[in-house]
Amino acid sequence: MSVKHNLIESKIAKSMLELETEMFSIKESILEQLILEGVDDPGILKCVFLAGGPGSGKSFTAKEIFGVGKSFTSSFSSYGLKLVNSDPAFESELKKNGIDPKDLGKIEKEDPALWDMITKNPGGIRDKAKSITTKQQNFYEAGRLGLIIDGTGDEYSKIKKKKDHAESLGYDCYMVFVNTSLEVAQERNAKRDRTLPESLVSDIWKACQQNLGKFHNLFGGNFAIVDNTVYKPVDTSVQKAVSQFISKPITNRIGLKWIETARALKKSNIIK
Repeated sequence: MSVKHNLIESKIAKSMLELETEMFSIKESILEQLILEGVDDPGILKCVFLAGGPGSGKSFTAKEIFGVGKSFTSSFSSYGLKLVNSDPAFESELKKNGIDPKDLGKIEKEDPALWDMITKNPGGIRDKAKSITTKQQNFYEAGRLGLIIDGTGDEYSKIKKKKDHAESLGYDCYMVFVNTSLEVAQERNAKRDRTLPESLVSDIWKACQQNLGKFHNLFGGNFAIVDNTVYKPVDTSVQKAVSQFISKPITNRIGLKWIETARALKKSNIIK
């Protein structure tokens, strides 16, 4: 293994540990306070999935609909929903380890061992970024805070599993599928800070197209498609549909029971 590989491996462990310590040194009392103060928030127990391939413009759509971005400071929606996306941590760690995110496509072709270390190996950059994001999501879920889950949508079973998990906690779920042509997706991918191999973009785009109908069936009426082939304001009908979903009362029976319990704890002052 090269010196570069050794340096990357050692720096990953140190930098990710520091970030994890910083993000999750949260006392139990803060979570309790979130439950008490957040039980009547409009975004409580609402989970919106964003699906679409690389270059589809999910970040643009998220900003248009929810007013959120990739950075931690802009990950809190005006609706009260919290953005769950491992990309910011992944890209940050790539840079900390001396890797330009735009070089990922070249790395996959020219240095398979480094590619696997970054994206596939347990304890690699991608794995640790996902671990941090999962812990962040667990914290949000403990308080049943509203969520925006950003994903690609190329694996139907993975989205279904996440939806089933959210519903088991009491969440009502919605999906916004961000669509674009393959040609536009490739053009945007080439301009991104984190460039993926063209073949991977194509494979993911095709898988997303095949899953579109399945997602529609899975989410039923809680489903919207955004055509993002050209960057433009999201259609007002989609904006209105998402807003109505978030503001309407919870329908999930598990969620209704959780709210009832949380309100009882708040009223009786059991949690202090």
